Amino acid sequence: MKIFIIAEAGVNHNGDLAIAKEMIRVAAQTGADAIKFQTFKTDQLVSKTASKADYQKKNSQRNEFQYEMLKKLELDINAHKELLKLCREKNIAFLSTPFDLESIDLLNNLGLEIFKIPSGEITDFPYLKKIGGLQKKIILSTGMADLSEIKAALNVLTESGTAKDNITILHCNTEYPTPVEDVNLLAMNTIREAFGVNGGYSDHTPGIEISIAAAALGAVVIEKHFTLDRNMEGPDHKASLEPVELKAMVSAIRNIEKALGDGVKKPSPSELKNIPIARKSIVAIRDIKRGEKFSENNIGTKRPGTGLSPMKWNSVLNQTAKRDFKTDEAIEL
Repeated sequence: MKIFIIAEAGVNHNGDLAIAKEMIRVAAQTGADAIKFQTFKTDQLVSKTASKADYQKKNSQRNEFQYEMLKKLELDINAHKELLKLCREKNIAFLSTPFDLESIDLLNNLGLEIFKIPSGEITDFPYLKKIGGLQKKIILSTGMADLSEIKAALNVLTESGTAKDNITILHCNTEYPTPVEDVNLLAMNTIREAFGVNGGYSDHTPGIEISIAAAALGAVVIEKHFTLDRNMEGPDHKASLEPVELKAMVSAIRNIEKALGDGVKKPSPSELKNIPIARKSIVAIRDIKRGEKFSENNIGTKRPGTGLSPMKWNSVLNQTAKRDFKTDEAIEL
């Protein structure tokens, strides 16, 4: 199964449409399947005095509230239309995470077929009910959540009209960047097995190795933040990949896809030619005269594997030689 790779632009455009467009071009060049932005109305998302997360304080202006920071990062409807148009031109899927009810409507009216639910909204009942009622494909992030909260959110989505088969659940940790010891990547499989859904991983660790490991563990969706320049000011740049790193990650995941195969254990086409070279045959270990019986004193196993398989050893022992055999000659019955 092809892994759906989401290059998460998020708010790393810094509210600048030109930067957002360049991020689309870069994401398309890396081979990612989709680029994802964030859609929100700041007035509906956050109160004016809500404080920022520690990582946001560290990577953006410290003396502003979360409201002020987010207000500068909003993309209006016209910006969305322009970005959607460019994504179509560059043959990369346009996704955006809605953070409020009005933004859900905005994206639905733009024709989006996949809705990404961020970790912070997993306990927002009206939000979940509205998205579930759209009966679209859903990708649900589960940072900060336990299995009971995931189950409750999944129930809201399915009871609102979305088939469980259309829901992919991503394991996630919302710390930016996520310490490697806090990843708990095996929880991705726990989620998948607990709810019988497709599983994936939203990666906020530095580097690309955890995303590659998620691919090897069977993730069907992998999401990773990227930026044009990690030194830009903004809340998420420091925990994001730069373009060359994103391209390396996509390339590695594509190789993992090929390497996983179909799970059937059999010789691969490329190694069939090695069977006669690497395996052995039953051969004479000294000259044998016609009429002699084969025994451990006159037969053994040596390469190449073009004669009788050594697995027929017991069938050959005590048989009578029907002709003369020279040393190293393959035994025939």
